[in-house]
Amino acid sequence: MRANNKRCGSRQAGADSGGRTGASLYQEITDRIIAELERGTVPWVKPWGRARTGLGLPRNAATQRRYSGINILILWGAVIERGFPSQNWLTFRQALSLGGNVRKGEHGTTIVHADRFVPKNEKQRADTDGDEPQAVPFLKRFTVFNVAQCDNLPEHLYAAGEPLPEREMVPQADAKISAGCMN
Repeated sequence: MRANNKRCGSRQAGADSGGRTGASLYQEITDRIIAELERGTVPWVKPWGRARTGLGLPRNAATQRRYSGINILILWGAVIERGFPSQNWLTFRQALSLGGNVRKGEHGTTIVHADRFVPKNEKQRADTDGDEPQAVPFLKRFTVFNVAQCDNLPEHLYAAGEPLPEREMVPQADAKISAGCMN
């Protein structure tokens, strides 16, 4: 299965802060998902049965912002694999700014931020030519730590996430998923 896996796109999406290309970041995430599949785990199917914490969406503990996209799967996978009791995450600097610290020897989880920006020279070119400026896509990696990997944080950050309310759980959908019928 791995031999047939090609890089996600032939162009490079730019270098991240570590000097690695965006394409290698795509590959790293793809490899992580393939490894889960090869172990017989489908990370996006009913992860709540394997986690000790509520299914809630992962969030940044400092900003309260929910993570989105592939970061949800990456962080759910980390919670399940490492048995973290909450879905709260921080960067190293955020932990310090909150008066806490990441424990020595802890390893973070890599997540990504994808966006577009218009370089200054492209804006100038577009103004001169009367065109629309072309945005450049970028992909940046961040390392986050679960609050369970930190010490001395405010106590409320260690609280487990709220489980999904019953009204958001659809028994018929769960039954279909369990039966393997999606038609």
